[in-house]
Amino acid sequence: MIGPYKILSNSSFSRTNNSSAIVANGLQILSSARTPWQLRWKPVCASTEIELARWLEEKPSLANYPRAIIAARQNNGKGQRGRYWESPIGGVWLSASLPCVTENKSAGLLGLAMALSLAERLEMLNIPVKIKWPNDLLVFRRKLAGLLPRIIYRGGTPRLACIGIGMNVFNPVPVGGIALAEILNSKCFSLAHWTVQVLLSLESAMEFSNENNTLCSQVEQRLWADEVIDPHTGETWLVEGLDSNGGLKLKRGSEKVIWTRW
Repeated sequence: MIGPYKILSNSSFSRTNNSSAIVANGLQILSSARTPWQLRWKPVCASTEIELARWLEEKPSLANYPRAIIAARQNNGKGQRGRYWESPIGGVWLSASLPCVTENKSAGLLGLAMALSLAERLEMLNIPVKIKWPNDLLVFRRKLAGLLPRIIYRGGTPRLACIGIGMNVFNPVPVGGIALAEILNSKCFSLAHWTVQVLLSLESAMEFSNENNTLCSQVEQRLWADEVIDPHTGETWLVEGLDSNGGLKLKRGSEKVIWTRW
């Protein structure tokens, strides 16, 4: 679904420099977006999600441009359901928005499309990625990246696809996490490279997030488990796949349910 994998090879890039100028240069070379990315970089912020929301409110005139807030670190990053996400220096921490080009959008499908697109880029480096429904990427059963998708509507019509992304690169990780530096034996290029790859993945995700059946079929091939435990009841359910809206289809005996998250 994505093009050839390319590496930013400018020798002047430092391993950890992730400024908007460097990222913009990489996007200028590799991006297929019709309009140029608008980028803001912060050495530290509470949350890129908060910063993006402010920017969208302050500059609605940029609604037709893809844009992203990139932070060197967050001190109050949020994951799904408001959970704290550790965001020290050395990871990719960003929130981005792109205009919705059709009305066939949902946060669930956007998250799965992004998970699949980023997984495909990682697989080009022989990284065995699994998608933990609805919004995590796992390697060796440990969390590499998390996604937080949402759709902004105006008058009932989807206008902006927004997504917050955290991915471990060189940073120390909590128990249950894993960083690219460990997977690739530290040969994982620069933060700017991975920031560009994340934003390119979002471009690709927008291109195929409308192809519900193809998207869900590709995600099904990468699902992290054959069964899940209901956190409320402790019951074990078999994973049957995804429905056309990205819901997780489960079965226990003759009983069937569909979990939805967004």
